[in-house]
Order: sequence, then structure tokens, then C-alpha cells
Amino acid sequence: MAYPLIALVGRPNVGKSTFFNKVAGRRISITEDRPGVTRDRLYADCEWRGRHFSMVDTGGIELKSEDVMWREIARQADVAIDTADVILFFTDGKEGLTNSDYDVAELLRRSKKPVILIVNKIDDYSPEKVFEFYSLGLGEPYAVSAEHSQGIGDVLDEAVKLFPENDSEPVESLKIAVVGKPNAGKSSLVNRLLGEERSIVTPIAGTTRDAIDTLFERDGKKYTLIDTAGIRKKSRVEDDVEYYSNMRAFDAVRRSDVCLLVVDSAEGLTEQDVKIIGFVHEQGKPSVILMNKWDLVEKDTHTVNKFEEKLKADLKFMDYYKSVYISAKTGQRVDKILTAAEEVYAHASFRIPTGALNDLLGDAVRLNPPPSYQGRRMKVYFSSQVGVCPPTFALFVNDAGLLHFSYERYLENTIRAAYDFSGTPIRISAREKKEDD
Repeated sequence: MAYPLIALVGRPNVGKSTFFNKVAGRRISITEDRPGVTRDRLYADCEWRGRHFSMVDTGGIELKSEDVMWREIARQADVAIDTADVILFFTDGKEGLTNSDYDVAELLRRSKKPVILIVNKIDDYSPEKVFEFYSLGLGEPYAVSAEHSQGIGDVLDEAVKLFPENDSEPVESLKIAVVGKPNAGKSSLVNRLLGEERSIVTPIAGTTRDAIDTLFERDGKKYTLIDTAGIRKKSRVEDDVEYYSNMRAFDAVRRSDVCLLVVDSAEGLTEQDVKIIGFVHEQGKPSVILMNKWDLVEKDTHTVNKFEEKLKADLKFMDYYKSVYISAKTGQRVDKILTAAEEVYAHASFRIPTGALNDLLGDAVRLNPPPSYQGRRMKVYFSSQVGVCPPTFALFVNDAGLLHFSYERYLENTIRAAYDFSGTPIRISAREKKEDD
């Protein structure tokens, strides 16, 4: 399920990143900090008063600058605005209003998106410090000091009120994002999938610029393909282009139910491929790794095994992966892709009965008790599956801090050995519960 998205926008040096770091840090409850593909601290999935949301930080906007870099950053902000459910517009309370603020405000009004106006760097509030900001025409300004964590809660309270309703409606079509590096064969694959269909293909404008969602039907089942631009490797020259592409890919992954991770088999699995696959894993999405251009690989009886060994070595963080060796050009095994996507989505949606889960993990704990730490040992009182997509399990324990990563991994392996969760990540967390509760 896609979380509502909050975008932070504004001109440079108004405190967006400081606000982002505060919300995505230690002072507010956070589900997971999920960095972008190659940039740190770009995206985070957070929680506020029981509401989950994603947050994206953007570069400062200088709309009237002729500099190439600033034009690229403006494009990035456009994408964030297009994809956001709520926009936090940052201004600088110390510097006061500028012409750039009016330019950005006009851009946001045209977007028709809910906007919360933030006047940052207000350490000691008084009404006259924010009065001039009413002239932006974006409603009541919120006085905030991100540096000192003042006013952040009020902003988040208002933001969650503006989240769209019915964000948990059942899936009407399986949304499949096609992601990967440039020239890995994504477009050829999309064309092959759609070209083989005999049903009417309906193009639907996607929520991101430069992207098209395509709805089609096969064997009575509906699918939406979300094509993305290739995710480029970071470089000094193409840094901003890479930022822009990553943002589009992030939105595609965020909106998807399943991701198809396209890899150029002729080139082999690269560091950039691993980063992209890791990004999808961190987003908690079920996925299928498509080793494309298989027709270009010289083969013998051991070729597939060699490729699988390489995948296992490079993808140790997601040994649950599911792979299919295809050729979008020739159509080899393309017919297996949608079946594989259906399977991994079914695995991500599966629920283990509570009684069976407690029997399974109870036996695992008795067989291999948690290690002690400073004389204390974690006690597991009860376990429950609290979510799907990805499957999420909660352990009710005496001390959540005693759940070591290695023991969490042991429990995950136990669950996977008993139930087929191939192709999907799973999450395990500890919740403290007193013995007499």
C-alpha cells in the first residue's frame, strides 16, 4: 500500500533539510529511514500519531535563474509537487519575504494541491513576525523553528488531516513498476508485454511527468504497467539529472504493488543494479528480477547456475529474490513474467494464522533461545502478523531493545522455511509488553 507523500519545497536555505532530518530522525516516531537509490537522506517513511506517510526533500527552487543547475532543481520540484499529496512550503522568518517566495507560491497555487505555509527560523514567536507572509495567499502561516524542534508537531497534525481518504482501497488492477538502469531493456519489455495482448490497451496519464501508466487485461485479470526512466549512476556531470530520475522512479515504486527489476544479462549485475534492487527491497515491495537480453549471453549447461551464484552473492540482503531469465527482444520467457508478478504479490499479501505463527515461533525460541545481553534475555510472550504488503510481524516481548539483528534474521528464516514468502521482504519488530499485562 502506498503511503501518502509529503513534499518539502521552497527556495534555498530556508531549512527544509533541517526539518526533514528532525522528522526522519530520533525525535519523532519513525518506521524506517529509507534513503534514495544513490543519495542519502532524500526520502523517509515516517509515522505521526498512528498515520504513516512518506516524505521527500527537494533542492531549493530559484524559478527565474538561467543557471542550468537551478533549472534542473526546478524540474525536480515540479515532480515532487506532481506526486505529492500534501506540500510543505518553507519560507525564512529571519530573512523575510523575497520575490522567489512569491514565485514559488504562484507555482503551488496552480498545482491545486493542499499547501501548508511554514515560516521557519522563528525561535521566539510573536504574531508580527509572520504577519507579512499572509500576503502569499496560502492561508495561515505556521511559525516553526526546525532547528529547535518547535512547531513541528503542529505542522504534522495539520498535514495528516489533509491526507487523501480511502488510501487503503482494494487493488483494482495489479500495479507493476518496471525499473532499472538506462538501456537495460525496460521499454522493449513493456512494448513486448503490451504488444502480445489481444485486449484493448488503454493509456492513462501517470501521476509523474514523463511517465505513462498503461492499463491492460490478460486472461480476465487487469494490470497497470508503470514505466520509468532509467535510474542513472551518480556523477558530477549528471548529478541533478540523476536526482530527477530517482524521484520519478521512487514515485513509481511507491505507487506499485510489484516491481519488475530489469537487469542487462549481457553486462551482468552491476553495483548500480544492486543499489536499485536494494532501494525496492527497502520500500518493502515484492519484486521479480528479470535477467534481460538472455539471448546475447553465451551459454553452456552451467550458465544459469553461475548467474544465480552471482545473484546470491551480491543480493545477500534479499536472499528471498525471485528471478526469471528473459529476452524482451525475442520474447523468450516473457509469458512467465505476469505469472511471477502475481505469485510474489500473493506471497506479500499472505497472512499466517495467529495460532500457527505462535506455535512456529514458540518452537523456534525453545530450540534456540535469544542470546543474553548484560545479564538480560529477551522473553517472547506472543506474536502476531500485523500487516501485509510486506508481511509484518510483531513480537510482544519484555524488552524490545534485546531483539538483536542476528536473532531477528533467525526468526525470519524460520518463517520463510515454513511458508513461501519468496519474492517479498518481510518485517519483524519487537513491542514491549509487561508480564502482567
